[in-house]
Amino acid sequence: MPKVFIECALNGAWTRERQPAIPIARDEIIADGIAAAKAGAAIIHLHAYDEATGRQKDDYDLYAPLIEGIRAKCDAIVYPTLPITGSGYAGELRSASERYQHLEKLAQNGLAEWAVIDPGSALFTRFDEVARGEPGYTYYNPDDHFYEGMRIGAQYGVRPSYAIYEAGCTRLGAAKAKQSPRVPVPVYRFMFADEFCFGFPPKTSYLDAHLALLGEYDAGALWMVAGLGVDIRPLIAPAVERGGHIRVGLEDRPWGAKETNRGLVEEAVRLVHAAGGEVATPAEVRLACIAVDNALRRGKACGA
Repeated sequence: MPKVFIECALNGAWTRERQPAIPIARDEIIADGIAAAKAGAAIIHLHAYDEATGRQKDDYDLYAPLIEGIRAKCDAIVYPTLPITGSGYAGELRSASERYQHLEKLAQNGLAEWAVIDPGSALFTRFDEVARGEPGYTYYNPDDHFYEGMRIGAQYGVRPSYAIYEAGCTRLGAAKAKQSPRVPVPVYRFMFADEFCFGFPPKTSYLDAHLALLGEYDAGALWMVAGLGVDIRPLIAPAVERGGHIRVGLEDRPWGAKETNRGLVEEAVRLVHAAGGEVATPAEVRLACIAVDNALRRGKACGA
């Protein structure tokens, strides 16, 4: 049984209107990231915020001090998001270069080990919105945006963290990964949901469906369970038993969550141990990822 990666997604794009407990100020995000890492999260995912507006803002000058601030106090793989774009809450459409410009600069400066590079769009509609007759929004990731992220992955050795909202995300992501051997092997992050209508609810049978598809299209790749508006705890033991990895954090929890990021990581560590697993350190995560690259001859191992 491989050691289990634990990722903590600190905040998301929800703002405090939807998720009041999230950190948004620089000092809050850094402190939460350090606390989560010390509790057992080898991987920290974060969204930068404009403190004046309380809204997500994806600028290099905001992300760099967050990543540097966490790294200065603990070893962790710290990686940013990218701007949402599409419709409704996602805001106006942006170009591929606009969405990825902060990531490229982070990569140029050694501040991007992993990155959100999502293979496909998704409808972010909540069941309570449907009940009220209200629209959700589209999380827009057309192919040219996805390909721009993969270009950065190939050029700078940045590992994609694929959000797998639907089955087609796995198929597209695997096809592009195989066509881009210089890109490190992606981590396929299966996105389950309770409150949103996309994808699957967090049940073992649906995890097995994801794994069957991944085994057909990109066998040997790393994967983890995660989600949005979800209680992922029922899938922690099944994921550990199947050789997978875990994401927790306030970004992923149902809106109005009362927990802390540190508390969610501490609970995940207990559940991993209860399932017979061991938690990986950041150094062990990096080595495991390199081993997969070598086995599949991708990234630095591709020889290109």
